[in-house]
Amino acid sequence: MINWTDVLNFAEKSNPKPPRRVEKTLKEWKALLSDEAFYVTRQHGTERAHSSEMCSIFEPAKYACICCDTTLFDSGEKYESGTGWPSFTQPIAIENVAYKKDSGFGMIRIEALCNVCDAHLGHVFPDGPSPSGLRYCINAVALNKIKEEKSKN
Repeated sequence: MINWTDVLNFAEKSNPKPPRRVEKTLKEWKALLSDEAFYVTRQHGTERAHSSEMCSIFEPAKYACICCDTTLFDSGEKYESGTGWPSFTQPIAIENVAYKKDSGFGMIRIEALCNVCDAHLGHVFPDGPSPSGLRYCINAVALNKIKEEKSKN
């Protein structure tokens, strides 16, 4: 389980090695993404709070990067934070998310990025629920919800 000390160490020293790399030009990303997804993921923007129904959906699912389809989060780690953005306590795999110190807007935060394609996802904060204490505050437009298949018996 990742904790706040781990997040700070990744942001200040070195992120985990990604499982693979996906690299495209800005022109290629622009052709693949909606205007809002391009703004958020490639230009480090933020969608408007409470602009997505994804905040209130808690059915079993996985959430992948909208840019490269890397699986990032599982619904089992999703919770209602009241912030207006989907929130998670842990990534699905330590190597799938990268961290970067963000000192924009007169504050210091830790940016969460897709470790495979460098898409801006949102930020991570140390005010989440136990046991990790983490809140990954993620832009819904940066995610693609993958509904889980029910097993056939």
